[in-house]
Amino acid sequence: MSTLVIEGGRRLSGAVEVEGNKNAALPLLAACLLTSEPCVLTNVPRIGDVEVMARLIVDLGGEVEGIGTSTVRVRCARVTKDEPDPSLVGRLRGSVLLLGPLLARRGRALLAPPGGDFPARRTIGTHLDALQAMGACVLEGHGHRLEAPGGLQATSIYLYEASVTGTETALLAAAAAPGLTEIRHAACEPHVVELCAFLRRLGVGISGAGSTTIRVEGGATLGGAEHRLWGDYIEAGSWAVVAAVTGGSIDVHGARPEDIEVVAAVLKRLHVECGMAGDVFRVEPSRPHAAGRITTGLWPGFPSDLVSLVTVLATQADGRTLVHDWLYELRLFALEQLSGMSADLFLCDPHRIIVSGPRRLRGRPLDSRDLRSGMALIAAALAAEGRSSIAPLETVERGYGRLVERLQALGANVERVQP
Repeated sequence: MSTLVIEGGRRLSGAVEVEGNKNAALPLLAACLLTSEPCVLTNVPRIGDVEVMARLIVDLGGEVEGIGTSTVRVRCARVTKDEPDPSLVGRLRGSVLLLGPLLARRGRALLAPPGGDFPARRTIGTHLDALQAMGACVLEGHGHRLEAPGGLQATSIYLYEASVTGTETALLAAAAAPGLTEIRHAACEPHVVELCAFLRRLGVGISGAGSTTIRVEGGATLGGAEHRLWGDYIEAGSWAVVAAVTGGSIDVHGARPEDIEVVAAVLKRLHVECGMAGDVFRVEPSRPHAAGRITTGLWPGFPSDLVSLVTVLATQADGRTLVHDWLYELRLFALEQLSGMSADLFLCDPHRIIVSGPRRLRGRPLDSRDLRSGMALIAAALAAEGRSSIAPLETVERGYGRLVERLQALGANVERVQP
């Protein structure tokens, strides 16, 4: 596994272009399994998680061209097995999105426990409830084993949790269930809306995308489609924080204004000079001030995926900021490493942390325990005095493509070191 060595203290400046949203690319690739016709996805993020999902489709009998590039062509004329490679499943939590398409094409799905960040703490109960409501039966055995002997059936579902991937699982299954399925308490995130848009192009009737009630007319024979992925607003927000913590200026290209406004709203509360200039999200040199309180929320609230990065930014803001992530507890635990960099942190409980700043951070060895906090620690190291190292770098590269090259292009003094 690789280590990223960082000499901090430089102001980063320049321009960066974000690619498609990782959290949209995974369900769109899974949706390609629903049809035997060819599909083409462009602006695909060149990251580890997308490559794993593409290889899972190949393992199931699909044809995938362009793995590792921004244009991926998929055709699943045949789905030859109902048990994806457990070693690949163990690397990707998003592999749970294969359950619905496999039930649709094979009538059975045998899935090893999905991997990814903190897999033991992130259950898929919402997914399983939705699939059972549509006629799937849970079988005994290791992992997740389901069968739909009578085929998937249209129904009315209330999701106990407004889970993004749970909503996507329900959408993928409903697309193959003849009749009208209504999904209530659905997630409203842009990547859910994007999946709905792609399913429509395949020939699925969908209304209500972006609201908490989505109706799906499923069961039709689906065709092929082409789709350009929308820019990743989480990645755009990450680069914005990198600019702000280093006192630099970065132009971020590729994110949609309607997606980036939830990020910009919190950055402006921290007195970061930022805003859209045409189709560019621009961050100017700023003197951050404490925001008082920042709380994550369901869309269009502040995304939990950015809470670690905003916590790092708060270490450079004048005053105290309470960061409250009520969705997940382990993101903040991973940030305890900031204390060893001289950050002033008080962890109230697994969901709340008080950050006092500004503090001069000092470089040190760091551990990338998960994707988002790993990127946050890289941002902290870029702002710190002296040398830091963070490993394994591959954890962060699951969601940030060409990370080292892009940091270097912005003026960062970073180097990848192989073991």
